[in-house]
Amino acid sequence: MTDAELPHYTEYDTRLASYAVIRDDHGRILLALWNQASDGQRWTLPGGGVELDETVEEAAVREVREETGYDVELDRLLGVDTYVIPASRRHLDSDRPLKAVRVLFSATIVGGELTREVDGTTDEARWFTVDEAAALPRVSLVDIALRHAHS
Repeated sequence: MTDAELPHYTEYDTRLASYAVIRDDHGRILLALWNQASDGQRWTLPGGGVELDETVEEAAVREVREETGYDVELDRLLGVDTYVIPASRRHLDSDRPLKAVRVLFSATIVGGELTREVDGTTDEARWFTVDEAAALPRVSLVDIALRHAHS
């Protein structure tokens, strides 16, 4: 597509979301099982949409708590990733494409206990080695985050 063919920013939806890369002392990564993927359940990073009245940092901390039961402190910004989802692939009924803006942080657990989210977009959270994570059905964000975490 040429620049002239690209939709104007008012012609697509944008979703701002924050995610956390959390590793334990054994090098394992914490993932959450997302239950709203159009092609079945997929593992993802703990995180999600930023509410209008919160910062990206506050959203990451809140989402980790909701999806895993853990309280975290954010260590550093790993990066920002964008991803365009055509209208035909959106899991919500819409005739507009979506630009997902995903802010990635590394985080450290400071409290809480691993628990299952109730009535949310994830069904469980679990620790995996990097090799185990590579064999899971997962969203591309997991691989992107792991690349950022190693850079």
